Amino acid sequence: MKFSYIRIMSNPQISIVTPFKNTENFLSECLKSIIGQSYTNWELLIVDDHSTDASYKLVSEFAKLDERIKLYKNPGSGIIEALQYAFLQSSGNYITRMDSDDIMLSNKLEVMLESLEQHGKRHVAIGQVTYFREGGISDGYAQYETWLNDLTETGSNYSEIYKECVIPSPCWMVHRDDFIACNGFSPKTYPEDYDLAFRFYKHNLKCIPCSEILHLWRDYNARTSRTHEHYAENNFLELKVHYFLELDYQTSRPLVLWGAGKKGKTVAKLLQKQNIPFYWICDNPKKIGKAIYTITLQDASYLKTFNNPQCIITVANKKEQTFIRKQLSDLEMKSEIDYFFFC
Repeated sequence: MKFSYIRIMSNPQISIVTPFKNTENFLSECLKSIIGQSYTNWELLIVDDHSTDASYKLVSEFAKLDERIKLYKNPGSGIIEALQYAFLQSSGNYITRMDSDDIMLSNKLEVMLESLEQHGKRHVAIGQVTYFREGGISDGYAQYETWLNDLTETGSNYSEIYKECVIPSPCWMVHRDDFIACNGFSPKTYPEDYDLAFRFYKHNLKCIPCSEILHLWRDYNARTSRTHEHYAENNFLELKVHYFLELDYQTSRPLVLWGAGKKGKTVAKLLQKQNIPFYWICDNPKKIGKAIYTITLQDASYLKTFNNPQCIITVANKKEQTFIRKQLSDLEMKSEIDYFFFC
């Protein structure tokens, strides 16, 4: 009760940054969910990224009725430049993002703000999410939702940051000072949501556990993350390798790549591009003993010959991952220190 009193008395402003492009069919639901928030001291900086449908006109009608909605046109091009411009117009104590095709639950801002007011700076508030789609979501999205929410339940999101984006792009909130310190949205690096998650990790912003569903995440065929080249698999792998080398790679230790499928080969090329020496192992007997990119592949037992190695695993099969974890555990190797799953 004392904490709620402090929150109400301080009444900080929340800046919501939202890019949009041709989301006319979903914007009304999105905007109504923001207007209906239980916490009311917010500003919405919403930026049109050159829409060709009636999206801009629709948002302008909402803006006429609610002065908290501040509508702009992107002076640049693309989601990142729209986000950058929105942030430049913001003045709130706290920063969060919303996607123009999604829906906030009515207590979303209140719950995340309370978390940050309680824990203070150098924290990121997150919430659980639910995917929805006309006709139902795919098994892949259902699995991602469960995985992400399990991490959020305990605030252990960074523990699997090299697998997938561990902080949903439209369901986080940070103090303005922390956002600036992380240089959020400043680099033009796609996928921008995953890059921002790595920036939070890099600057040691602790994830606050959350057991509540706060955001409804819409999936549909034309969604940008499904269609744009910026969100292709290779961009994710390039980002993972970049941050691994910057944040977790220890040059004094031998690096071992496990897996020689499509992802393994991509990671191998990225490491070679950076002139990073590595050894390569796999479980496919057809590939063991053969050279790929001038490196001869060894079987998994080869890992035992190294003193204090680090290992990148690109094997996606869940059963094989379980077997690999058992082998690594037998070698007393620890997750996110000695080995890192990249899928």
